Amino acid sequence: MTTYATITSPSFPSRPRTPRAADAADSGRAGTRAGARQAIDRKVDVTTRESLDDIDLAIVGLLQADGRLTGAEVGRRVGLSQPAAAARIQRLERSGVITGYRAVVAPAALGLSIHAVVRLRTTHARLAQALALAARTPDVVSTLRLTGEDCLLFDVHCTHAERLEEVVDSLARHGPVTTSLVLRSYPPKPLTPDGRPAAKT
Repeated sequence: MTTYATITSPSFPSRPRTPRAADAADSGRAGTRAGARQAIDRKVDVTTRESLDDIDLAIVGLLQADGRLTGAEVGRRVGLSQPAAAARIQRLERSGVITGYRAVVAPAALGLSIHAVVRLRTTHARLAQALALAARTPDVVSTLRLTGEDCLLFDVHCTHAERLEEVVDSLARHGPVTTSLVLRSYPPKPLTPDGRPAAKT
């Protein structure tokens, strides 16, 4: 099991992948602090990007690769003392650049053998209803709002094909849907500005 830091991204909050479990608030362990810290849910100030220096960006890259790194280890890799590195991390959290820490779990280990993406084309009047349905459907682990003909894209993990059919049918009450089964998922790359390479761990 791997722990990653999460940073601000234009999507609706994702939820833990559990087989038909009720919603649970994301929480995680920040290795630079004692104990677990609740994920931060706030928007990044528009001036944040301009205020990030190369050390901040290196710290963000390191924690995206491994959110369990200690403050001392982060400091060692970027050339800072432990207190200075911890202060930087806390500032990145307060400003909303780092929005939380979470474990990345293998869906198959939880019995979630069916992975699909579902695109929904709906009207503006029904958009809120579709989002509310996705929010209370535990199989929908993340949602993206799109431009173009399709309005929403849902990332769906289910235990079996019959359950996927139920989820798709419920979403289809709000408009035409297109469903694609995922053959394989590849590890996500860390978010980096200006096409810079991510910090090496």
